[in-house]
Amino acid sequence: MHGKPRTPGTILLDVDGTLVDTNYHHAVAWYRGFRQHGLTLPVWRLHRHIGMGGDHLVKAVAGERVERELGDAIRESASQRYAEVMEEAAPFAGAADMLGALRDEGWTAVLASSARQSELDHYIEILHARGRVAAWTGADDVAATKPEPDLIQAALGKVGATSGLMVGDSVFDCAAAARAGIDSVALLTGGFSREELTEAGALEVFESLGEFQEWLGLRAAAN
Repeated sequence: MHGKPRTPGTILLDVDGTLVDTNYHHAVAWYRGFRQHGLTLPVWRLHRHIGMGGDHLVKAVAGERVERELGDAIRESASQRYAEVMEEAAPFAGAADMLGALRDEGWTAVLASSARQSELDHYIEILHARGRVAAWTGADDVAATKPEPDLIQAALGKVGATSGLMVGDSVFDCAAAARAGIDSVALLTGGFSREELTEAGALEVFESLGEFQEWLGLRAAAN
Protein backbone atom coordinates (compact mmCIF):
# COMPACT_ATOMS: atom_id res chain seq x y z
CA MET A 1 0.00 0.00 0.00
CA HIS A 2 1.37 3.38 -0.94
CA GLY A 3 -0.56 6.60 -0.45
CA LYS A 4 -4.24 6.92 0.36
CA PRO A 5 -6.01 3.52 0.36
CA ARG A 6 -8.59 3.18 -2.40
CA THR A 7 -10.46 0.24 -0.87
CA PRO A 8 -10.92 -0.94 2.73
CA GLY A 9 -8.16 -3.16 4.04
CA THR A 10 -6.31 -3.64 7.30
CA ILE A 11 -5.81 -0.61 9.51
CA LEU A 12 -3.62 -0.66 12.60
CA LEU A 13 -4.48 1.88 15.28
CA ASP A 14 -2.15 2.94 18.02
CA VAL A 15 -4.10 3.59 21.23
CA ASP A 16 -2.11 5.79 23.65
CA GLY A 17 -2.07 9.32 22.26
CA THR A 18 -3.98 8.32 19.12
CA LEU A 19 -7.36 7.09 20.34
CA VAL A 20 -7.05 7.95 24.03
CA ASP A 21 -5.52 11.17 25.40
CA THR A 22 -2.83 9.61 27.60
CA ASN A 23 0.60 10.88 26.54
CA TYR A 24 0.97 13.55 29.17
CA HIS A 25 -0.35 11.21 31.86
CA HIS A 26 2.35 8.75 30.84
CA ALA A 27 5.04 11.43 30.93
CA VAL A 28 4.12 12.35 34.52
CA ALA A 29 3.91 8.67 35.50
CA TRP A 30 7.43 8.08 34.17
CA TYR A 31 8.63 11.19 35.99
CA ARG A 32 7.22 9.87 39.26
CA GLY A 33 8.56 6.39 38.55
CA PHE A 34 12.09 7.70 38.10
CA ARG A 35 11.77 9.93 41.17
CA GLN A 36 10.80 6.90 43.22
CA HIS A 37 14.28 5.54 42.50
CA GLY A 38 16.15 8.77 43.18
CA LEU A 39 16.32 10.11 39.64
CA THR A 40 14.77 13.41 38.57
CA LEU A 41 14.41 13.84 34.81
CA PRO A 42 12.77 16.79 33.02
CA VAL A 43 9.17 16.00 32.13
CA TRP A 44 9.61 17.56 28.68
CA ARG A 45 12.39 15.07 27.91
CA LEU A 46 10.28 12.16 29.06
CA HIS A 47 7.42 13.37 26.90
CA ARG A 48 9.72 13.36 23.87
CA HIS A 49 10.04 9.60 24.36
CA ILE A 50 6.40 8.75 24.96
CA GLY A 51 5.37 6.36 22.23
CA MET A 52 8.63 4.47 22.58
CA GLY A 53 8.10 1.19 24.40
CA GLY A 54 9.08 1.00 28.05
CA ASP A 55 11.65 -1.66 27.21
CA HIS A 56 13.60 1.05 25.34
CA LEU A 57 12.67 4.21 27.22
CA VAL A 58 14.74 3.88 30.40
CA LYS A 59 17.99 3.42 28.51
CA ALA A 60 17.07 6.16 26.02
CA VAL A 61 16.49 8.83 28.67
CA ALA A 62 18.78 7.73 31.52
CA GLY A 63 21.55 5.63 29.99
CA GLU A 64 22.70 2.04 29.92
CA ARG A 65 23.82 1.86 33.56
CA VAL A 66 20.42 2.95 34.87
CA GLU A 67 18.72 0.46 32.57
CA ARG A 68 20.99 -2.33 33.76
CA GLU A 69 20.66 -1.56 37.47
CA LEU A 70 17.12 -0.15 37.76
CA GLY A 71 15.31 -0.61 34.46
CA ASP A 72 12.73 -3.19 35.55
CA ALA A 73 12.10 -1.46 38.87
CA ILE A 74 11.56 1.91 37.20
CA ARG A 75 9.19 0.38 34.64
CA GLU A 76 7.15 -1.22 37.41
CA SER A 77 7.03 2.03 39.40
CA ALA A 78 5.98 4.03 36.33
CA SER A 79 3.26 1.49 35.58
CA GLN A 80 1.94 1.77 39.13
CA ARG A 81 1.96 5.56 38.96
CA TYR A 82 0.11 5.48 35.63
CA ALA A 83 -2.52 3.14 37.08
CA GLU A 84 -3.26 5.86 39.64
CA VAL A 85 -4.20 8.39 36.94
CA MET A 86 -5.40 6.16 34.10
CA GLU A 87 -9.07 6.75 34.91
CA GLU A 88 -8.54 10.47 34.21
CA ALA A 89 -7.55 9.83 30.59
CA ALA A 90 -10.44 10.07 28.12
CA PRO A 91 -10.83 8.98 24.51
CA PHE A 92 -10.36 11.71 21.92
CA ALA A 93 -13.59 13.08 20.47
CA GLY A 94 -15.14 10.63 18.04
CA ALA A 95 -12.68 7.78 18.70
CA ALA A 96 -15.28 5.14 19.56
CA ASP A 97 -17.57 6.19 16.72
CA MET A 98 -14.66 6.02 14.30
CA LEU A 99 -14.07 2.39 15.23
CA GLY A 100 -17.69 1.69 14.41
CA ALA A 101 -17.40 3.55 11.11
CA LEU A 102 -14.32 1.54 10.15
CA ARG A 103 -16.22 -1.68 10.86
CA ASP A 104 -19.25 -0.50 8.89
CA GLU A 105 -17.11 0.49 5.90
CA GLY A 106 -15.44 -2.93 5.74
CA TRP A 107 -12.08 -2.13 7.33
CA THR A 108 -10.29 -4.75 9.42
CA ALA A 109 -9.18 -2.67 12.39
CA VAL A 110 -6.58 -3.83 14.91
CA LEU A 111 -5.62 -1.94 18.05
CA ALA A 112 -1.82 -1.99 17.80
CA SER A 113 -0.95 -1.30 21.43
CA SER A 114 1.96 -2.37 23.63
CA ALA A 115 0.00 -1.54 26.79
CA ARG A 116 -0.13 -3.89 29.75
CA GLN A 117 -3.20 -6.07 29.92
CA SER A 118 -4.89 -4.02 32.66
CA GLU A 119 -4.44 -0.84 30.61
CA LEU A 120 -5.56 -2.52 27.41
CA ASP A 121 -8.71 -3.89 29.06
CA HIS A 122 -9.55 -0.36 30.24
CA TYR A 123 -9.01 1.14 26.80
CA ILE A 124 -11.14 -1.52 25.11
CA GLU A 125 -13.94 -0.72 27.55
CA ILE A 126 -13.90 3.07 27.23
CA LEU A 127 -13.56 2.87 23.43
CA HIS A 128 -16.42 0.32 23.21
CA ALA A 129 -14.02 -1.59 20.99
CA ARG A 130 -15.42 -5.10 21.38
CA GLY A 131 -17.37 -5.90 18.25
CA ARG A 132 -15.91 -2.88 16.47
CA VAL A 133 -12.33 -4.03 15.98
CA ALA A 134 -11.13 -7.39 14.73
CA ALA A 135 -8.28 -7.82 17.21
CA TRP A 136 -5.83 -6.08 19.49
CA THR A 137 -2.29 -6.49 20.72
CA GLY A 138 -0.72 -6.05 24.14
CA ALA A 139 2.70 -6.13 25.75
CA ASP A 140 2.65 -9.92 25.99
CA ASP A 141 2.47 -10.27 22.21
CA VAL A 142 5.96 -8.93 21.48
CA ALA A 143 9.53 -9.23 22.69
CA ALA A 144 10.43 -5.68 21.65
CA THR A 145 8.16 -2.66 21.26
CA LYS A 146 8.25 0.48 19.11
CA PRO A 147 10.26 1.66 17.29
CA GLU A 148 11.04 -1.99 16.53
CA PRO A 149 8.63 -3.55 13.98
CA ASP A 150 7.54 -6.47 16.19
CA LEU A 151 4.28 -4.85 17.29
CA ILE A 152 3.26 -4.06 13.72
CA GLN A 153 4.01 -7.61 12.64
CA ALA A 154 2.08 -9.03 15.60
CA ALA A 155 -0.94 -6.83 14.81
CA LEU A 156 -0.94 -7.90 11.16
CA GLY A 157 -0.57 -11.51 12.23
CA LYS A 158 -3.65 -11.26 14.46
CA VAL A 159 -5.82 -10.93 11.33
CA GLY A 160 -3.67 -12.86 8.87
CA ALA A 161 -2.68 -9.75 6.91
CA THR A 162 0.62 -8.97 5.22
CA SER A 163 0.07 -5.24 4.70
CA GLY A 164 -1.94 -2.40 6.15
CA LEU A 165 -1.96 1.23 7.19
CA MET A 166 -0.62 2.32 10.57
CA VAL A 167 -2.31 5.24 12.35
CA GLY A 168 -0.27 6.71 15.20
CA ASP A 169 0.76 9.89 16.98
CA SER A 170 4.49 9.53 17.58
CA VAL A 171 7.67 9.31 15.56
CA PHE A 172 8.07 5.82 17.03
CA ASP A 173 4.81 4.64 15.45
CA CYS A 174 5.99 5.85 12.06
CA ALA A 175 9.45 4.32 12.49
CA ALA A 176 7.99 0.96 13.50
CA ALA A 177 5.68 0.96 10.49
CA ALA A 178 8.53 1.81 8.13
CA ARG A 179 10.66 -1.00 9.56
CA ALA A 180 7.74 -3.39 9.06
CA GLY A 181 7.36 -2.23 5.46
CA ILE A 182 3.94 -0.59 5.71
CA ASP A 183 2.70 2.98 5.32
CA SER A 184 1.74 5.21 8.21
CA VAL A 185 -0.20 8.38 8.86
CA ALA A 186 -0.05 10.37 12.07
CA LEU A 187 -2.00 12.71 14.31
CA LEU A 188 -0.71 15.77 16.14
CA THR A 189 -2.45 14.59 19.31
CA GLY A 190 0.71 13.05 20.78
CA GLY A 191 2.62 16.32 20.93
CA PHE A 192 5.05 15.74 18.07
CA SER A 193 5.29 18.31 15.31
CA ARG A 194 4.07 17.86 11.75
CA GLU A 195 7.67 18.10 10.50
CA GLU A 196 8.92 15.45 12.92
CA LEU A 197 6.17 13.02 11.99
CA THR A 198 6.68 13.54 8.28
CA GLU A 199 10.42 13.09 8.66
CA ALA A 200 9.79 9.83 10.54
CA GLY A 201 7.82 8.52 7.57
CA ALA A 202 4.19 9.64 7.94
CA LEU A 203 2.53 10.04 4.55
CA GLU A 204 0.00 12.49 5.96
CA VAL A 205 -0.36 14.30 9.30
CA PHE A 206 -3.74 15.28 10.72
CA GLU A 207 -4.81 17.57 13.55
CA SER A 208 -7.57 15.27 14.74
CA LEU A 209 -9.30 11.93 14.27
CA GLY A 210 -12.08 13.81 12.49
CA GLU A 211 -9.67 15.14 9.89
CA PHE A 212 -8.25 11.65 9.43
CA GLN A 213 -11.75 10.23 8.93
CA GLU A 214 -12.47 12.81 6.24
CA TRP A 215 -9.24 11.90 4.45
CA LEU A 216 -10.14 8.22 4.59
CA GLY A 217 -13.67 8.94 3.40
CA LEU A 218 -15.46 7.35 6.35
CA ARG A 219 -19.15 7.92 6.87
CA ALA A 220 -20.72 8.10 10.31
CA ALA A 221 -21.05 4.82 12.17
CA ALA A 222 -24.35 3.03 12.52
CA ASN A 223 -25.64 2.52 16.06
